[in-house]
Amino acid sequence: MKLPLKGIIPPMITPLLENRELDSIGLKSIIEHLIEGGVHGIFLLGTNGEGPSLSYRIRKQLISEACEIINGRVPVLVGITDTSLEGTLDIASYSKEAGVDVLVVAPPYYFPISEEEMIEYLSILTPQLPLPFLLYNIPSCTKLHLKVNIVKKARELGAIGVKDSSGDMESLYEIIEAFKDDPEFSIIVGNELFISEAMAKGAHGAVAGGANFSPKTFVELYQACVNKDELAINELRKKVYAIDENIYHINNTPTSSIKAIKGSLAIMGVCNDYMAVPLQKLSHEQSNIVKRNLFKIEGSLIK
Repeated sequence: MKLPLKGIIPPMITPLLENRELDSIGLKSIIEHLIEGGVHGIFLLGTNGEGPSLSYRIRKQLISEACEIINGRVPVLVGITDTSLEGTLDIASYSKEAGVDVLVVAPPYYFPISEEEMIEYLSILTPQLPLPFLLYNIPSCTKLHLKVNIVKKARELGAIGVKDSSGDMESLYEIIEAFKDDPEFSIIVGNELFISEAMAKGAHGAVAGGANFSPKTFVELYQACVNKDELAINELRKKVYAIDENIYHINNTPTSSIKAIKGSLAIMGVCNDYMAVPLQKLSHEQSNIVKRNLFKIEGSLIK
């Protein structure tokens, strides 16, 4: 795996059956859909993958089956963060055995922690990790905003990059500036609406949820940014904004986009839209709205 990590790395959804077991057929389908779309990596057990809601058994099954299907065609990233250090290290160890390339580390969730506690946590955790790790900043889920001082400490401890889903562009730009001369440290943006702006400042790519169902859109946007093709960037940004406006906000809940992404894949015939408890899939009426809107944006993909 070359550093810095670059490109579009979808936070892959976890396809489930109605009984909440892993949908192995759907798993192969979504992986092939992503790779055919030209993605540069696949991120398992992130927010869109409903990682914290899955049993350790299902998480491990997903990791091993996904790595077998991907078979080295693109780098595999796995979210390992758990409420306990032992749980985090368990998934990290299993990931190594399964053939994962990069571990993704966010602050332990549930208890609000201080910056000092996060730095101490990283100091304890990272020497025990068997693989390179990417820091993950998602304060909406973890209650802690990882600013540049923590990112610098993580780099000292071996981090190969940071994925920032804070939506705080001022903080993101500060991180980009701090690492602009580090050729092996990746800045990956999590907010789809700011991909082109962040890459213009020096970011290396995006973990874009919408790339689950429309990988080519985001891969083309990434390439347009690399090529500094302003005409293509503007056209593709319009499409990304249309996805955000017409797909992600159908269900008026904090997890609306996660449900809509999985629902879109079901509409396209890629996999089921069953969610892990406590999340619930879109209603039939909501799904029909997504289908109409998705057809307007991605008509040729609807089966």
